[in-house]
Amino acid sequence: MTLSRRHLLTAAGVAASAALVPGVAHASGTQNAASPQDIVDAMQPGWNLGNTFDSTGADETSWGNPRVTRDLIRAVKANGFNSIRIPATWVQHLDSANVIDPTYLARVKEVVGWALAERLHVLINVHHDSWQWVMTMPTDHDAVLARFTAIWTQVAQAFRSSSPRLLFESVNEPFFNGSSGDAQNATLMAELNTTFHQVVRASGGPNATRLLVLPTLHTSPDQPRVDELTATLTALNDPNLVATVHFYGFWPFSVNIAGFTKFDATVQKDLTDIFDRVHDAYAAHGIPVIIGEYGLLGFDRSLNVIEQGEKLKFFEFLGYYARERRITTMWWDNGQHLNRTTFQWSDPDLTAQIKSSWCVRSATASTDLIFVGKSTPIADQTVTLNLNGAQLTGIFTAGKRLVPGKDYRLSGDQLTFPAASLTRLAGDRAYGVNTVLSARFDRGVPWKFRVITNDLPALGSATGTTNAFQLPAAFHGDLLATMEAKYADGSFAGPQNWTSYKEFAITFSPDYAAGTIALTETFFNEVADGAPVTLTFHFWSGATIQYTVERSGSAVTGTA
Repeated sequence: MTLSRRHLLTAAGVAASAALVPGVAHASGTQNAASPQDIVDAMQPGWNLGNTFDSTGADETSWGNPRVTRDLIRAVKANGFNSIRIPATWVQHLDSANVIDPTYLARVKEVVGWALAERLHVLINVHHDSWQWVMTMPTDHDAVLARFTAIWTQVAQAFRSSSPRLLFESVNEPFFNGSSGDAQNATLMAELNTTFHQVVRASGGPNATRLLVLPTLHTSPDQPRVDELTATLTALNDPNLVATVHFYGFWPFSVNIAGFTKFDATVQKDLTDIFDRVHDAYAAHGIPVIIGEYGLLGFDRSLNVIEQGEKLKFFEFLGYYARERRITTMWWDNGQHLNRTTFQWSDPDLTAQIKSSWCVRSATASTDLIFVGKSTPIADQTVTLNLNGAQLTGIFTAGKRLVPGKDYRLSGDQLTFPAASLTRLAGDRAYGVNTVLSARFDRGVPWKFRVITNDLPALGSATGTTNAFQLPAAFHGDLLATMEAKYADGSFAGPQNWTSYKEFAITFSPDYAAGTIALTETFFNEVADGAPVTLTFHFWSGATIQYTVERSGSAVTGTA
């Protein structure tokens, strides 16, 4: 039977999908050639081998990741992925005649071969060349096009006889410096994609029909960029083409700026608008769509830039809506998620949520944080469950089931923890997490609540410099959500002064173990000299605390 969106809703469907290519079996046992959409469906889910062959250094370890092993590729497959994107940067491996170093090409072929042997679909591309030399195309057109052609001529020839499960992607996140504007950008982008198409198709063999993946300008899902790629796809008139964009979420949420600390209706609408847009432009017209990279931009600094529960809600919804729109997704991992030596996940709950989203919706809640004041009487607390079609089957802590009606009450989607239950769960009420509750449902992954004892945080006065300022912070169990910065007249201080809410981990960063909040050089670089700045720290308990800093040259004084 053909692979359908419904087929992808089952765990067995995800696990079995790779076996459906290159042919699709019918009940009679005959094989029909898989359609491009079938193949791209079978690639779901995908994973990126980031910061490896795409590094701009001497070899694949230049950006801090270990040399790729076959065991890593096996671990990717064992974790349920059906495809792997292997970004590759080529320019540092070219000689003066644009000939690729045969040792480097052989190494890429070796890793691609391992992935194909594991029955993974594989996507290779021209990656960071985009910002090293491709972007100069407006002012160096002929040389750029010649080098681009040379690379794809050699790559196409090297992989000419490879399995149809190998796909080629034109170029990663292309852009152009010094162009005259959108019209020229569109012309150059179409020329790159068309040249790529011509070179690969002319190499013959399986490359004559191999699936080729074409990006928009910037790999952007914005409507003008989508329309430009649509025009190129129409002109090429090739049934074996795939469209690709990237998605890192609503930008203020993805980096935690401008007060967007929660996965709210605005963040969700940004996602649905983009997925609807690329579906309606491509998938609805028979052109498969791959989101070649997805994640949150804040992950480049820390997985904790976005609060855990809000992060999990984002990825739960993303996986669900990708299935709804029949879009294949490839998780960007530059080494911050899967440890490439131990093969352990840095955030197992995040990974579990993402894996579950490939098959089924999971229930979530309005929060995963239940704060219990240390110096105030404990009261009943109610949270709203986002059931997403699931039913609560029980709540557990340390393997023990809580008693419904006594330890918790459920009325519709309202889950209440009585004061007596919270008092018991908080134990000696030491600051921080006292217990973790696991709400289990009849489908999907559990939702965890952290019961936290807290008091109002206390901040201390401090002195320092613009490149080394830390204020003492007794967090008292609380967690920092965001920070505002304003001058005395109410205008916004610090970088990105269109908002009072500053970017987490770029302008400020809490260290709970050390008991400090650092204000960064990036923040002070755009703070006026001699002008006091009022900072307002917002905590997840709902508490807010003000603090004043003043810069005098490179010296900084902070007052609680």
